[in-house]
Amino acid sequence: MTQQTKQIPVCSIILDEDIYPRKGIDHRRVGIFAENIRDGFAFDPIEVAPCPDKPDLYRLLDGAHRWSAFKSTGVEKVNAIIKDLDGKDPLLYAAAKAIGPKQLTEDEARDTARRAYSRNSSLNSADIGKAIGRARRTVDAYIADLRAVNQMGLDIKIFRMNRLGIPQERIAERLGIARTSLIYHLSKMAALPNSTNADLSKGFTVAQVAQKHGWTEPMVWSLALEGKNDQDRFKELGWGYCTWDKWEWNDCDKRFGDDWPGRIPAQMIGHILRCFSKPDDLILDPMAGGGVTPDTCLAMGRRCWAFDMKDRPETRPEIEPFHWDMSSDQGLLWPVSAKGKPDLIIFDPPYFDKKAADYDKKSISGLSRKAYLEFLAAFFILLKQNVKKTTRMAFINADWRDFQNKPAIEEKYKGGILLDDYLDVLKKAGWYHTHIIQAPMSSQRFNAGVVSAMQKKNILGVISRYVIVLGQEC
Repeated sequence: MTQQTKQIPVCSIILDEDIYPRKGIDHRRVGIFAENIRDGFAFDPIEVAPCPDKPDLYRLLDGAHRWSAFKSTGVEKVNAIIKDLDGKDPLLYAAAKAIGPKQLTEDEARDTARRAYSRNSSLNSADIGKAIGRARRTVDAYIADLRAVNQMGLDIKIFRMNRLGIPQERIAERLGIARTSLIYHLSKMAALPNSTNADLSKGFTVAQVAQKHGWTEPMVWSLALEGKNDQDRFKELGWGYCTWDKWEWNDCDKRFGDDWPGRIPAQMIGHILRCFSKPDDLILDPMAGGGVTPDTCLAMGRRCWAFDMKDRPETRPEIEPFHWDMSSDQGLLWPVSAKGKPDLIIFDPPYFDKKAADYDKKSISGLSRKAYLEFLAAFFILLKQNVKKTTRMAFINADWRDFQNKPAIEEKYKGGILLDDYLDVLKKAGWYHTHIIQAPMSSQRFNAGVVSAMQKKNILGVISRYVIVLGQEC
């Protein structure tokens, strides 16, 4: 912790209630200090820290009553110690300074402890107690309910990741906890669903139970459907089973996955799982986006390793952060070193050019046609090198044609990426298709005005989408 002492304007100092440990200013003390100032009494410098979001202002750490007295007597500049706390909690630092002349009241101590823990749950009771002048056991009592809520949140994350078959060492690293701590939490996993299952057995709906317990619906579905076969799971989820090689839905099932650019229907993922995997198989989703695949795997009783370039540890701990970067010296790398290899890959990449503006700037959607196909070629080879010989892949993509404002008769092949192009790249990488399933996007994404304009110009729009299922043998 570093500091410097200098004179600063009184008007540049603010009392930030977010880091002030007391309930208010004692105006009687301010009056006494003001009288001392008029009599020429010299006070010790007050302590401040730079405001993180306001570079010309300082937050009070110690000396709120002296500062108030200076203001009331018209003093323009004061001696101040400017602190750089180097990551130390400013609230607890201010609390430790405040208990010097006068202990915090019981309400002030409890409020400060709770505020500090709410902002940083890694703080322990001893550190908080030292700052506010209270015993560790007293602090434990202050924050017991907050700790329980935080602990439950951690348990639910562990339960979710463990249920998806993510190895323990990766769970511990992802959540930033020690392996020994993880093992302690895992020992409670068997009892964690008890209250949730009890409510399900009483006839409460999955949505009601999820809301009551703070679980996601897919997690509750994973309990409600446990032990059922795929046919019964589909029936409970309300998904009709499409027996033929055309799967069509007007909308995504919003119970699964987040609102996300290029979101795909959970019903489609469910059909892929039902047709091309078995319960407890390991599914790999290398570009997981809004999490439709891991959510659907929970409901369908499959394990799932999911990765994405966008990191969301609080809401999506099961989607591990990883960027498939071809620009590195080593080229594309595999994200994990693990013995487990997937039984099925579900690969739904950002489509070429479509919604490129909605994705991250590093997304492959914004690549040139040549670079997009080169990425896929390298990626398919990497997959083949890191999976079992029996592993299948479901590659989801669509024709891309530059049909905008152009009559169908005027369109040319140049610049497009069609189904044939994908099949050519896949075959060169050693993947051979067994099924091509039509899974068209809903035409409802075109509004009536757009459709009318397309009809007038004889423009042929694109709603095609394919699920290409492949193996590694001819």
